[in-house]
Amino acid sequence: MEEKGFSHMDTDGSITMVDVGDKDDTRRIAIVRTVVEVSSNTLDLLLRQALPKGDVLTTAKVAGIQAAKRTWELIPLCHPLFLSYVDIRFEIDEAQNSINIEAEARTTSQTGVEMEALMAAQTAAMTIYDMCKAVQKDIIIRDCRLVYKAGGKSGVFQAE
Repeated sequence: MEEKGFSHMDTDGSITMVDVGDKDDTRRIAIVRTVVEVSSNTLDLLLRQALPKGDVLTTAKVAGIQAAKRTWELIPLCHPLFLSYVDIRFEIDEAQNSINIEAEARTTSQTGVEMEALMAAQTAAMTIYDMCKAVQKDIIIRDCRLVYKAGGKSGVFQAE
């Protein structure tokens, strides 16, 4: 079996951006989930919008959307993409004192949007941390992962 080379490395070992110019534009979708664990007191303050920095979830949503749009500026080998859609959704789990985050990014392009969805989810999570750190320092951000991807030659990926 022939060994495939690394896609982001030249034959001399230096890094390179993948040339996607010959690929067809296809509809691309990626969904990422992550969890932010807080104390019951912090969650109560968040739900009552009583934290010192204001509306946590609205701020986190805007931050996540902005981050997705700037992914190519932060991840060195990412291509700049025209994003047709980015959304950040939150589900509060009061029993677990957690905020479940789902970030979705879409485009029609020659390359996927997984990095944009990852950046959106993680930035939303970090924004929640930033907005809550005045009342709690030991907030946990965990389990960030791609749960769905569609488009391109690799087809559909659905996490179990």
